[in-house]
Amino acid sequence: MKAALTKEIRSVDKQAIEEFGIPGVVLMENAGTAVVRQMEKNLGTLQDKRVCIFAGKGNNGGDGYVIARHLYNKGVKVKVFLLGHKSDVAGDAKINLDILHSIGLDVIEVLESRDWDKVKIGTTFADYLIDALLGTGYKGELSDNMLEAVSIINHSGKVVIAVDVPSGVNADNGQVVSSAVLADYTVTFSVQKPGLLFYPGAQQAGKVFVEDIGIPAVLSENSAIKQNAVRANEVRSMLMKRHPAAHKGMCGRVAVLAGSTGLTGAAVLASMSAMRAGAGLVTLGVPESLHNIVEVKLTEVMTKPLPEIAGGAIGAKAVPTFCELAAKADVAAVGPGLGQEVETSEALRELIGIIEKPLVLDADALNALSDMPQLLKKTKALAVITPHPGEMARLTGLSVEEINSDRMEVARMSASDWNCIVVLKGAPTVVAFPDGEVYINTTGNAGMATGGAGDVLTGIIAAFIAQGLSSHDAAVAGVYVHGLAGDIAAKTGTIGRVAGDIAAALPAAIYGLQSV
Repeated sequence: MKAALTKEIRSVDKQAIEEFGIPGVVLMENAGTAVVRQMEKNLGTLQDKRVCIFAGKGNNGGDGYVIARHLYNKGVKVKVFLLGHKSDVAGDAKINLDILHSIGLDVIEVLESRDWDKVKIGTTFADYLIDALLGTGYKGELSDNMLEAVSIINHSGKVVIAVDVPSGVNADNGQVVSSAVLADYTVTFSVQKPGLLFYPGAQQAGKVFVEDIGIPAVLSENSAIKQNAVRANEVRSMLMKRHPAAHKGMCGRVAVLAGSTGLTGAAVLASMSAMRAGAGLVTLGVPESLHNIVEVKLTEVMTKPLPEIAGGAIGAKAVPTFCELAAKADVAAVGPGLGQEVETSEALRELIGIIEKPLVLDADALNALSDMPQLLKKTKALAVITPHPGEMARLTGLSVEEINSDRMEVARMSASDWNCIVVLKGAPTVVAFPDGEVYINTTGNAGMATGGAGDVLTGIIAAFIAQGLSSHDAAVAGVYVHGLAGDIAAKTGTIGRVAGDIAAALPAAIYGLQSV
């Protein structure tokens, strides 16, 4: 599903009106009725309920007037509070405001301090509140009047429905500058909005419904819109179908380079997750002094001892041995728990430029590139990198705060600059391709905030590549399945989940997708 930026939404609306001849007032009518329809689905019968609608002067307010009319027709006791003068309302919104006047439904202008008393009284006795103040056009700080309205809505204790986007949330990146409506439900139109997927906007939005309002699919699914919200049906179409007569050699070979003293768990999680995600054969290369340890921990994964330096980490002598291992595999996963010894980092930089198979790079492979991410351009095949915000900060020179304030654009620019696939982990995880295409994941939960979860993801993506998926599809599907497995594990609680729980749930996650 496409996730459109504000400028793209405006372009789509303009094309629908000017090129396809769909009047703006029709789109507004469809938007308002879609909100009412979702209210009935989620809240039950609305007759005799009391609803307060907070309306702005623009088209979001116009949607609110349509909602008011349809609720009124259903026997709802409606109050509409307009933050501004009626004379300031224009265009399609004015048409619907005039209709309310014609049917005798008053719209209360909120202009002075005494007007807020009417608002507070109305919300006190309301069952539901509707936020139709700002919509997708908002950026920056809220005015004093808007702040007062948001405060009243958020402290009302009532069920809140936001129209298109909760007021105060940046529709492009989910950021909140001053304050924002905290909605129970958000009904957004035509396409998903990135700001409803990124925090804090995702939390402000509550449960989100994307409603068709009659925009032609050729516009709403236009390939020029480069942002996508990942959905189950898309991932289902990417996943491999296993032949009934398959054997292990047909299911892909993964070579993993991971582990150092004190960090064997990362190596075990990455390699076992590759098995759990369906790889037929996985071989783990580890420093030779740790070989016996991982052999005890692993039963199904093959292991290969590698020459090491003092301290139980790989060095330059391990490079040719692992390259031979990778040459026999379909993909190489490199980095989890390798440590940051100087010789280890030098070996990793050399190795990354030699291996001819697809690469999945995580953790210490990324730390080795922190001062020279341009080396990613020299990989023999397109690399997938899976940084968390801290690793991304070291690669880009940005702060973690700067990265998290616009995760999508940071990932997009980095993928283009380094000519690789960037999987920027977090809530939500973002997958960015060098051509500017971005996928925003929609699975996962706070229970996945645990050490080793990223190692599991590395193994999943590598396994999917080994089974024949392109690196692009493996990254998108891997992130979704990783989150889905986390959601399955979280059915008995989020706190106390460990990375092994995610890995254990992978077969169920894949089966659940494929069995529909």
